[in-house]
Amino acid sequence: MKRLSREETHVVSFILNGQPRRAACEPRTLLSDHLRHGLGATGTHVGCEHGVCGACTVLIDGVAGRACMTLAVQADGRCIDTVEGLANDERDLNDLQRAFRRNHALQCGFCTAGILMSCQDYLKRNPDPTEQEVRDMLSGHLCRCTGYTNIVKAVLETAAERREALQKAE
Repeated sequence: MKRLSREETHVVSFILNGQPRRAACEPRTLLSDHLRHGLGATGTHVGCEHGVCGACTVLIDGVAGRACMTLAVQADGRCIDTVEGLANDERDLNDLQRAFRRNHALQCGFCTAGILMSCQDYLKRNPDPTEQEVRDMLSGHLCRCTGYTNIVKAVLETAAERREALQKAE
C-alpha cells in the first residue's frame, strides 16, 4: 500500500446545504477546516477541536456530528448541512432560528450554530421532548453566556409549533 505524502490531496465531493460541492484537501484536513477555509462555510465554528464544546456540529446525512472530529475525506459522497443551510437568507429564518431570536436564546453567538444543528436533528427524532430531555441533549454543548434556559424554551416552543402545524395539516 502506497503511503501518502503531505503534499498529496484528495478531491472531496459532497452535497453542502443542498448544493454539490467539490474541492481538494489534504487527507488529514478536518471537516470543520475544510468547510470554513476550503468552502467558505464559516458558520461552522471551531471551539475546542476535541469534540467537547459542540460549536462545530453539522448534520452529516441528517445526523448531528462533530466536524472537528471528522476528516473531510470521510464526508466524501455524503450530505452535509450547516447553519447556513437552515435559512433561505437573513430575512427568512427557519422556525427554530426564529424561536431562538424570540426567546433571546443566544448572546455572543459562538455556540449557537452548533446548538441549532443539534436541535434540528433532535427535534426530527423527538418531536415532543420534555424540558429534561432537551437539557440532556444540550449537555453536549458548552455555552458560557445564556445559562441554557432560553435555549430550552426556544426548543420546546419550536417542538410545540411543529406539532400544532402537523395536527392542522391532518
